[in-house]
Amino acid sequence: MIHTSAVGQRLIGVDVGGTKVSVAVLSGGELSEPHIEPTRLESTAALLDQLVEGIRRAQGDEPIDAVGVGVPSVIDWAAGKVRSSVNIPLQDVPLREALRERLGVPVFVDNDASVAALAEAHADAAAGRIVQSLVMFTVGTGVGGGVVIDGRVYRGVTGAAPEIGHMLIAAHPLAGGRDGFESGERFPQPGSLEALASGRALDRLARERGLRDGREAVDAARRGDERGLEALRIAGHHLGLGIANAILLFDPEVVAIGGGVSAAGDLLLQPALETMRRFVLPGVGTRTEVRIARSGRRAGVHGAALLAGQELELGERPTTTAAIEP
Repeated sequence: MIHTSAVGQRLIGVDVGGTKVSVAVLSGGELSEPHIEPTRLESTAALLDQLVEGIRRAQGDEPIDAVGVGVPSVIDWAAGKVRSSVNIPLQDVPLREALRERLGVPVFVDNDASVAALAEAHADAAAGRIVQSLVMFTVGTGVGGGVVIDGRVYRGVTGAAPEIGHMLIAAHPLAGGRDGFESGERFPQPGSLEALASGRALDRLARERGLRDGREAVDAARRGDERGLEALRIAGHHLGLGIANAILLFDPEVVAIGGGVSAAGDLLLQPALETMRRFVLPGVGTRTEVRIARSGRRAGVHGAALLAGQELELGERPTTTAAIEP
């Protein structure tokens, strides 16, 4: 069980990914064992049916207060609409209203990396600490992330922030850009964090050194093989530039590194810290903890449930605690 401060509410969290959907209940401050199944990608209708069925299954016979959903998409937070979605069939879907109509309870929809950041801010809640300002980098196949300010997810004026992976860390001002290309066609840009520090980037660095992929580079580095160590040093140095920018912008309590590549641990984190210290202005970030994420594989589903509870507390309270009708 995962303990949190969301005591007194019964919430359902849903983490929608390109390969799997995870659903769990947050009740009495504890997260249930998630139910996980492959994502139905054949159509929007099939995926919506899957989400409704999964939520009803998780609810059981007890009423719930709200549902939170994290999706790997650009979200219009105010409208609860998916604005852009590449890996799942939810492009232009008003997901919040579609689920509210079928479930009869408040539903909140946000980007999956943002809700994972919220879970990371609550990673030490059982010990009495909830981080109020946090920047999370999720380093997997690509690079995503989320920002928490004053204990809440930061989304920017359009609800799309932050696109951490598209932060430019090595771009030439006359190269790249969108001129002559459809939106998104030239992304990630060659000088972006995602282009230089993601799992794909580590795969490329590994192959350039005669290794099969990033996973083999990590294994080699753990054995002391210089090829793997060098690949991770380069990726880590690029990640360190992103961390330095995050600290210069936000001076947060915590910068957390999650995602599959973070399994490399100190082999990635130490070169990142070395570079970060070189580029952060003296006196800034002196109280920032930079760490590997602690929220684990349940971060998405946990953060989605926390989001629902937090938004209820901030103003959208149901007049009665509703049960979902079959």
